[in-house]
Order: sequence, then structure tokens, then C-alpha cells
Amino acid sequence: MAALDYLPFDADNHYYEGLDAFTRHVPREMQPRCVQWAEIEGRKYHLVGGRVSHAVANATFNPIARPGALHDYFRGNPDGRKPHELLRDREPIPDHYLGSEARLKVLDEQGLEAIWLFPTLGVLYEELLKGDPEAVMLTFRAFNQWLDEDWGFAYRDRIFAAPYLSLARVDGAVEELERVLARGARVIVIRPAAVWTDHGPLSPGDPFFDPFWARVNEAGITTVIHAGDSGYSSQGYARDGFGASFKGGGGSMRPSIKAWNIERAALDFLATMVFDRLFERFPNVRIASVENGSEFLPDLFRKLRSTAAKVRGYFDDDPVETFKRHVWINPFWEDDVKEVVETMGPDRVIFGSDWPHIEGMPKPLDYIEELAGFDAATQRRILRENAVELNTPVG
Repeated sequence: MAALDYLPFDADNHYYEGLDAFTRHVPREMQPRCVQWAEIEGRKYHLVGGRVSHAVANATFNPIARPGALHDYFRGNPDGRKPHELLRDREPIPDHYLGSEARLKVLDEQGLEAIWLFPTLGVLYEELLKGDPEAVMLTFRAFNQWLDEDWGFAYRDRIFAAPYLSLARVDGAVEELERVLARGARVIVIRPAAVWTDHGPLSPGDPFFDPFWARVNEAGITTVIHAGDSGYSSQGYARDGFGASFKGGGGSMRPSIKAWNIERAALDFLATMVFDRLFERFPNVRIASVENGSEFLPDLFRKLRSTAAKVRGYFDDDPVETFKRHVWINPFWEDDVKEVVETMGPDRVIFGSDWPHIEGMPKPLDYIEELAGFDAATQRRILRENAVELNTPVG
């Protein structure tokens, strides 16, 4: 590909949470119901709602594996190496994983105009706290305060850290949305999952949550559903829990249906938003699916059309067309982006590198080679324009 005459917008970057990200703004007396640190046999773990979390091997992130350490593994593992071999090269956690000023310099080095910035642990802990809606709301309000202080929601108009919103208590969700909007948030992130409320679980598209979606609709900002712990069960075929081991003998990773839970969660969430007619009630709502993959799309579209034929008159419009108006897709980098563009259209596909996570790209713009078969205009839409538009509130 020829050199780009513009700077891309990476719609999937991450930070690693600082040591006090979940405790800085939570009153000490509430921390046992929220998140605490514990040391067990010389290693530090988070206690989430009083239970040890094994979601990641090292919750301090120090030392940390290098970006894209598992890139070759997900590319098809051409050298047949075991994952633990690929993760041996570690480094002290650098400043640009922990704060905005250092990260801005890296953006310049990487040739990026801007990034969306998402949690690493923050997308995992609502599931562990879901039985205590008060703790959920307090934890993530405090977490967003930390995020605002250490990163900012729109730092130098280039680093757009997404506050994490929970709908566990709808009044609290509206209040928190108002607060982060006032602080300059341009994008918000929620998990693709049913919402566990004081009244039990509900679909996030249930009219019970209309006060929240009405404010999102009015603000015109994008809601991201990002891969995380959506609480999906493997129904006994594999161990449940986000940190459940995939390891077999010799440190290898054995296949498991658990690997599809992320895509299952996104499919179910997005289909339910259409079935609940959320977009008919709130035409300004835009959903970006980030790091949830895309291979489910053709089957989802078949199911939407089949459902519409069976319940004639239920939808105001073709549900597939409704979906394509309101949903944007960031494929896994190893997905067939040509298929995604054919399914969604070039104006609904967004580039995200997952940098600096181990399963992402070693360098964000390594992704450019995946777009070699597209014309320059389509490349630019995927690499920049679609994210820029999503980052701009609509009236």
C-alpha cells in the first residue's frame, strides 16, 4: 500500500489500570463490597465483592508482556509455538500504559491521529459484582473518577477514554451519564450482557431503561459494547469464569467452546436491541461493537430476516437495515474484513488494533496490510472517517 496521506483513528486501544484505580474514590467502609487488594502466597490479587478474581494472571500488570505477543498464535501459529513461550518476554510496565501525557507521545510515534481508550480489568468486574447493584454503581462511579483524573475523557482532543457505565440502577446510570458528559466524554462503554437490577436481570433494551437511552439519544454520543465478562456459561462443557484456564498438558491451549463466548454475547446483545425495537424509539442511538469479532454477522442477518418473516408487522422496517443504520463493527484483526465490508458496508466498519494487549497488533498500523485489497477511499473510511464520525455527537 502507498503511504497514507492522513492519520488513522484507532478505535480500540487500552490502558492498564493503576494500582488504585478501583480504590482511590471508594470509601474504605465500602471496599469489602467493591474491590480490594489481597496478597496470597506472594502474589497480589483483586478481591471483587469479597472473592478472589483470577481474571488475569497478574493484576498489577508489572511486569507486563509485550504488545501483540500472541499475534502469531492468532495468525494461525505458523511456528507451532506454545502460548506460554510467546509470553516469556516481559518488561516493567511503561508510563504510556498508565497515563495520558506519555501515551500522547506514543500516538505521535505510531502515526495515529486519535484513539478510543478502554479498560482492561474494568470490563470484567461488573459480572463479579452483579448481585449487589449498589456496589456496582459505586465501583464504577469511582472508577470513572480515577479514569478522568489519570487519563481524561478527551485529552488534547486525541485520547478519548470511555467511561464505563452500568445500568444496574437506571437513575444512577442517568446521573453518571450526565456527570461524564459534563466532563467531556465523547464515547461510553457498557458490557454486552443482560443488566442485573434490584428486580433481577433485564434486557438492556427493556423500556425500563428508556430514561438512560433517551439521554444517550439526546446527547448523540456513541455507546460501545466491548468484549469483557458477560457472564456466559459453557453449560458444563468447560469451566466458567473469565479467568478459567484453557491450558492443557505442556502449557498448550486446548480448544473449547468457551472461546466463542465473546462473539455469542455480542450477537445476543445486538439482536436483542433490534428485537426490543430500541432503535425505533431512539433513532440517534449508535452502537459500536468493539473487539467482539464479526463472523457471527451473516448468520445473524439470516436469523433477523427469518424472524421478521414469522412476525410480520412487528418491525417498522427491515430489521437488517435497522441494524446496519445503527451498528458499527470492529472485527477481530484476524477476521476476514472483506466479508465484513460486504455484509455491513464500508461505512460501518472501524479499525481497532487492541494495542497494547497481547492478542492485538504489535503496532497499531500493522493492520494496514489487512486492507490491501480495498481502494483508497474504503481504506480511509475504515482507518479514520468512520471512527471520526462516531466520535462526533449527532443532533
